Amino acid sequence: MPLEPSPSAWDMAAVARAVADGEADGDLVAVGADLEPGTLLAAYRTGLFPMPAGPTGSRRSRRSPPAWYSPVDRGVLPLDGLVVSRSLRRSARDLEVRVDTAFTDVVRACADPSRDGSWISTEISDAYVWLHELGWAHSVETWRDGELVGGLYGVAIGGLFAGESMFHRATDASKVALMGLVDVLRADGDERRLLDVQWRTDHLATLGVVEVGRSDYLERLSVALTAPLPERWR
Repeated sequence: MPLEPSPSAWDMAAVARAVADGEADGDLVAVGADLEPGTLLAAYRTGLFPMPAGPTGSRRSRRSPPAWYSPVDRGVLPLDGLVVSRSLRRSARDLEVRVDTAFTDVVRACADPSRDGSWISTEISDAYVWLHELGWAHSVETWRDGELVGGLYGVAIGGLFAGESMFHRATDASKVALMGLVDVLRADGDERRLLDVQWRTDHLATLGVVEVGRSDYLERLSVALTAPLPERWR
């Protein structure tokens, strides 16, 4: 079971209440606080997640406090709605799926600054490695011939899995990792579980990701948090 860290020094619930009361018009709802484990968990439990406040790797991002987001339209993947094409099924036959065997390597691959749209700073990476060491953050990886070729990572709290990022070095490798994640979340048939992917993109939409409004997401989150962790992570 994961270890509960010291409580956050910051009142993340106050930010979440302001968001729920309609005091935030856009996706960015706050800037400040820190990336301590207690702060991150408090944020996820209230529907928030962090990103760097400045360009990744810049002096500004290293100096600046994190920015906190609660998207007006949230991307979620219904666990019975994953779209698996024939070509994806073929790819899955050639890849091995593992869980939590190379978390740090997955985060580093996702944070590779040469990737288009790279946003994960060193501070973000270190924060999630710390969460993993406490048992809250997890990776699902795809391997071929002993080589890591794709994967994803995120945070599991009760029935919530908050996906953070994914990468691939082989065709469909990240999608196969997503298939593996859905298998983990569906294993016990608990319908309270929620797979949050932050934002719907055209790419994620092809896999079945849909948008739900902020208030709808927060209602689903409150239900998901009443569920136990998936058996794989208990």
